Amino acid sequence: MTNSPIKHAPHLPPSTAAATEHQLRSPKSNRGLRKLQSAHQLSANYAASNTPSLISQQRQQQQRNTSSSHHAQAPQIPPLPTFSGHHRTRSNSDAVVPNPANNPTSSRRVAAPRKIPVNQNPREELEAMVRQGPQGELQTELARLRHLVLCEGLLADGDGMSQLRIYVWLILLNAPAIPTDSYLELIRRGASPAYSKIRNDTFRTLATNPLFKRRVSEASLIRLLNAIAWKLHDAKIEKFGDSTKINAATELGSPELQHASPAVKHAQGPSTTTATDGSEAGGTEPGIYVQGMNVLCAPFLYAARSEAEAFVAFHIFVTRDCPGYVRGAMDGVHKGLALVDKCLAIIDPKLSSYLQSKHMKAELYAFASVLTMCACTPPLPEVLQIWDFLFAYGPHLNILCICAQLVIMRETLLTSPSPTKLLRSFPPLQSKLIIEITVSNLRKIPADVYEELVHHAE
Repeated sequence: MTNSPIKHAPHLPPSTAAATEHQLRSPKSNRGLRKLQSAHQLSANYAASNTPSLISQQRQQQQRNTSSSHHAQAPQIPPLPTFSGHHRTRSNSDAVVPNPANNPTSSRRVAAPRKIPVNQNPREELEAMVRQGPQGELQTELARLRHLVLCEGLLADGDGMSQLRIYVWLILLNAPAIPTDSYLELIRRGASPAYSKIRNDTFRTLATNPLFKRRVSEASLIRLLNAIAWKLHDAKIEKFGDSTKINAATELGSPELQHASPAVKHAQGPSTTTATDGSEAGGTEPGIYVQGMNVLCAPFLYAARSEAEAFVAFHIFVTRDCPGYVRGAMDGVHKGLALVDKCLAIIDPKLSSYLQSKHMKAELYAFASVLTMCACTPPLPEVLQIWDFLFAYGPHLNILCICAQLVIMRETLLTSPSPTKLLRSFPPLQSKLIIEITVSNLRKIPADVYEELVHHAE
């Protein structure tokens, strides 16, 4: 006769045997167990081991809870382990949150310092810095990032496309993260007061550059510039007020315009129309669009992986790094042109004197290069590499980059009886050579002139 598995179970006291037997007959009394058949099978396994089965441990636990008065000397039962028929990896939502009071070190996660292999490729190190974030002192990490951008450059294909470039730019510009809905809200507001002027410029933005035309559509340019115009318009109203008594703007734009029709009434104000014209506006009053902003925003759209990324980077750039370039009469640009003449006289006095003798001031040949940060000169992949350098060490160095281009043309200019024709359009950019000459010439610039460079675009 086969022995029943129940005979191997631990002996139960008479006072609790009936109650326990009733609980085993009712699976609903304990939802953690399977069916009664599983209980018999678990009990059968007890014969093969020296430790009590899960069922036996539960019975003893119930004895201790219900009949403690009859069994004062009952053995201590360890906590019952959780049994599950199906095992899976615990998700984050299943994890038990530790009590910080009991474990002070668990209140925050301490990131392990990034270990740089001895023979690690510098570009791999740069990629790790961008993907993992700063693992040490922030200023030290930023200095290392700038050095890698200068010495190694960003890995890109023949078209100048790099997976890391826009993220490196956002880091170096210290651009905040904003919801994409903020950009979409500005687009839903429809035509800005500068819309007609934007449409007059966008179709000719880098019109002869096939790389740009293949990647960036005119519609993207219009949307981004129109959103920037709304953003600058809101900031202007918030700072100076408006005769139409429009509420001050928030991060999502003016509350009254979030649900307004595209035919907004802002364009009817005479002061807004003046600001739209850009160069005709007052010198100290901020404009919302000036001619040349279309070319200035083109590299952002080309390098970014979305319009929202380009919008954030471009907005921070024109409002924090070079607001003087898009303000009213573009006084920052004119200061930059005067600095081109001043710096060239310091770097190469002979070339500067020759150009002055031909009445060739920077305002005649370098206006577009100053305003667009050299983006008006092809090829576009070389522009992106120069911008990597400018964002790493300051956009004010664009003035010295223009001087470097003149130094490269030095022999041709000095031997030309009419340098005006040569300077109508600069030769194709050579980013590495331009950056090398710029860094070398930086030592020649006096401290007071360098201060002018740093602050001229404010």
